[in-house]
Order: sequence, then structure tokens, then C-alpha cells
Amino acid sequence: MKNPMVGLLTDLADERAVLIALLERLLADTWNRPSPADGWLLRDCVAHLAELDEVAAHVAEGQPFRGAPRKQPVGAIPEGITASQQWGREQDVATVLRWYREAGERLDIALAPLDPKARLPWAGPPMSVRSFTTARLMEHWSHGLDIHDAAGVEPVDTDRLRHIAHLGYITRDFAYVNRGMEAPRTQLRVELRSPSGAEWAWGPEGAEDHVRGPAGDWCRVVTQRVHPLDTELVAKGPHAAEFLGLAQAFAGPPGAGRQPSGAGSSDSKE
Repeated sequence: MKNPMVGLLTDLADERAVLIALLERLLADTWNRPSPADGWLLRDCVAHLAELDEVAAHVAEGQPFRGAPRKQPVGAIPEGITASQQWGREQDVATVLRWYREAGERLDIALAPLDPKARLPWAGPPMSVRSFTTARLMEHWSHGLDIHDAAGVEPVDTDRLRHIAHLGYITRDFAYVNRGMEAPRTQLRVELRSPSGAEWAWGPEGAEDHVRGPAGDWCRVVTQRVHPLDTELVAKGPHAAEFLGLAQAFAGPPGAGRQPSGAGSSDSKE
């Protein structure tokens, strides 16, 4: 039986490689541009990914989550960023990029021999190695969107989004519970058009709630990178549109999401 981790690890490395290729050609001043993430510069997004890849590698190597080493800055740490991100602000671009690249390489090496079903500690409940790796892929893609935006470069969606789309689907109940709300008892069907043109689907065909549209739009919504009104997603059923407004595929407290830009059309929401 084929190890599901092989393709997943390749996709994680490929997603990181896209960002590295972009970062290598940016001028140093571009790294200091504000990103769509409130209070974060482009370099802060890179530092965030490097920091968490280091922590992820630490636990994948068998070490406890608590006590994972962090960078220590010289200056004061502004509100809204971590010590490691402040350290990243104090370094030149080449140093931060090397940190990001090396942290990712270390993580890939640590994850490769692990059983996909083994559990790894993280900020919330322990995660299977497979889910843990998928979450890292999601982080690189979603923060990569912010990096592309800050750099003024249009990102290119790929079928690697299937991992993120799946994560968005299976975290439906979490999105509600995380906000102190009761999850709907209705079933959800999601039908997506992949970047390559393939059709992806989750959930029973006769589900009461139904969402369909481009996979890129769905993935941007569940990672809170775009408001549902600014997408081509069509939501039908008693709770489908509500879920799109609450969706959160990542761990942590409820995110604020993004405000609608007016670029989309509310006519597609039912």
C-alpha cells in the first residue's frame, strides 16, 4: 500500500519552494511592506513560517512542544508579533530567508520516517502526523497568499489545494464549537472545481447544505484569506452560507477573517 505521506511531504516541500523562489527575487525593501495580516510585515509572515517549522521539527524529532527553542531579539517586542518575529526584523533578508529554508528542510527530514497515524503534540490536542503535515502545508499556502499580496505578485493555485480543501471540510464542527456555538446536525456537501479542472467532492449528494465553486475560493474562505462575498462560491441550504462566514481550518481562537471588498456578488449566496 502506498504511503500517503510521500505525496503529502512532496506537496509541502513544493509549496515552500514556491515561496522561496518568490522571496529570492524580492528587493530588500519589499520585505518591509505591510501584509494583509494585521500589523505584520512581509518579513513577519516569513518569520512566522520559519518559527513554526522549527517548533514542528522539534516535536517531530520527539521533543516536547513546550520548551521548544525560540529566537531571542535584542529590542522590545511590539504587540501583535512574537519574539522570533522581532528577531527576524532585526536580521538582514538573507538571514531570515536562510532561517526559513533550513527550518523547512529540518522539518521535512523529521517527518519523513514517521507513521502517518502517530500522534504529535501541538498547541491544541495532539495531531496525527498526517494531519500535522497537512496543517503545515495549509499554513505555508495561506501565509504565502499574504506574502504574495504584500509583494504585489499574483499567486498561482495548484492541485495541492486538495489537502487544504479537505481540512476545511472536516473542521466544520470545530468552526462552530470554537465560537461557543452548537454545530448544525445537517450534512454538508462540498463540490469544488480544482485548478487543473478536476471535480472534487466531499459529503453525501443528498445533503441539506451544499457549497460549490472554485477550490481556490473555498480554500481562501476556510483559511480566512477572503470574505465569502468576494468569491464565486454558491451556498444553498439552512446552514451553508452561515458556515462560510465561520469557517476556520486552522487551530487557535476564532479568527476575525477579512472584510468584504465588494468585488464579489451576494447574488450567489442563498
